[in-house]
Amino acid sequence: MTNGKLTILGCGSAKPTKTTSPSAQLVELSDKTFLVDCGEGAVLTMQKLGIHTSRLYNIFISHLHGDHCFGLIGLLTTLGMLKRTQPMHIYAQPDLEKLLRPLLDYHANDRLYDIIFHPINPRKHEVIFEDRTVSVETIPLKHGVPTCGFLFKETHRVKKEDGSFEYETRKRYAYCSDTQYSEKIVPIIDGVDTLYHESTFLRDHEERSKVVKHSTAAEAAEIAKRANVGKLILGHYSARVEDHGLFLQEAKPVFENTFLAEENLVFDI
Repeated sequence: MTNGKLTILGCGSAKPTKTTSPSAQLVELSDKTFLVDCGEGAVLTMQKLGIHTSRLYNIFISHLHGDHCFGLIGLLTTLGMLKRTQPMHIYAQPDLEKLLRPLLDYHANDRLYDIIFHPINPRKHEVIFEDRTVSVETIPLKHGVPTCGFLFKETHRVKKEDGSFEYETRKRYAYCSDTQYSEKIVPIIDGVDTLYHESTFLRDHEERSKVVKHSTAAEAAEIAKRANVGKLILGHYSARVEDHGLFLQEAKPVFENTFLAEENLVFDI
């Protein structure tokens, strides 16, 4: 089993900047690779980092704002050009398939692999993926459109003295973007090893954050504190804030073990 790894492919919000691309990240647990959100340019970043998509079988999309899914058609058509034959599973709300199917039929109708859509309900907390070593649960979030985060759990089967087996939860990683401050998620993410929580704004733009249903860095830190997480990673920065260090300055007094997501960075989970 791996120790758990998170690779940041994009950590900006809707408007790309010179230093940030839209949301996308790779989660590696138990020798499996998962793509979480797929903003524009995600496939290019993966190629620059030398990431092999042959190990990628599952994609999780939090919601259907473009900065979280516009990169999908580029990724899926590229996989077709690479002559991929293994199926790709996409977990998202049902409308994503309606949006993507016409593009796939037009741009990738000669692909050699199947794309299997798994509809999810972002308003429910439930298990949407599970195999012998990893499970993924939805985390209902509070945003302008139906949105959910994802809770990844690495499990390990242990043989007991009587010969039966029980499962131990090892690494846990929670992805929460995009969302307004919501304490309802605290029981779901309580005690996770690593939390990625959006921090689109600073306190100076707190009123704006409420209008567009996003969080400030201080609010993200407050969630981390209440949930007793191991470490907090901030991301989804507003393009109006050029100095990302300001997010860290705002969050650390509330939750000390806070870090900044930056593209190409790799974190232990």
